[in-house]
Amino acid sequence: MEGVELELERRSKFLNSLIQQKKKAKEEQEQKDEFNVRVRASDMPLSVQNRAFSLSRELLNATPGKADNKRLALALKKDFDSAYGPAWHCIVGTSFGSYVTHSVGGFIYFQIDKVYVLLFKTAVEPLDHQ
Repeated sequence: MEGVELELERRSKFLNSLIQQKKKAKEEQEQKDEFNVRVRASDMPLSVQNRAFSLSRELLNATPGKADNKRLALALKKDFDSAYGPAWHCIVGTSFGSYVTHSVGGFIYFQIDKVYVLLFKTAVEPLDHQ
């Protein structure tokens, strides 16, 4: 009987973990829908992603009509440099190509409304003066 109880407990834990994963995925999707965001690719923690989404939404709402891509890119770069350290890079536009190398956990490419945002971090190494 003990083996059956252990198996039932194992299955119960497995099902509970599936339910938790589904709830988390639903919450993440609701947050993205709130900002009207579509993530294309990401290697970034959710909390950091949400910071990029909320700042982007705030700036886009502040300039109704045509988005000021340069201003949005500068604001994202400065905010992320001050919050997460240097060196962040940001490209904003409706049509661009890219191929970048980024630090682990420091990359996101997303669409908000009709604007695409590429935000990534690179490692900064001090110069050796000899």
